[in-house]
Amino acid sequence: MTGPAVGALRVAAVSLDCPDPPALVDFYQALLGGEVLWSSSSSAGLRTAGATLVTQRVDDYRVPDWPGSSIVHLDLSAGPSADETAAAVRRAIGLGARLAEQQHDARWTVLLDPAGHPFCITTVTPEG
Repeated sequence: MTGPAVGALRVAAVSLDCPDPPALVDFYQALLGGEVLWSSSSSAGLRTAGATLVTQRVDDYRVPDWPGSSIVHLDLSAGPSADETAAAVRRAIGLGARLAEQQHDARWTVLLDPAGHPFCITTVTPEG
């Protein structure tokens, strides 16, 4: 593997549009842990071990249509066992997530966060 290209950009954060940034960042902090970097009515930031998430207020926010439109979503690893995944799914639901109506692959459980963004909890664990 080679190092970054000269002038290469780095990912600073993943931003999620929503109607209530503090509430959505609180959901993800409860789910993922991490440190809230800031929180206001217009945006909030959360630094986690794997990424920085930014929630940003959008007037007239519309819940994403999943599946059916092009959407960036989070894949969250619960560990290699189905029991770990099931426990993580129960925890996410307890925090305010809900199961998506359509599930496509037994290795990923698709949920919707309180603002309607899809995210997956999986047994697939990246190396490294």
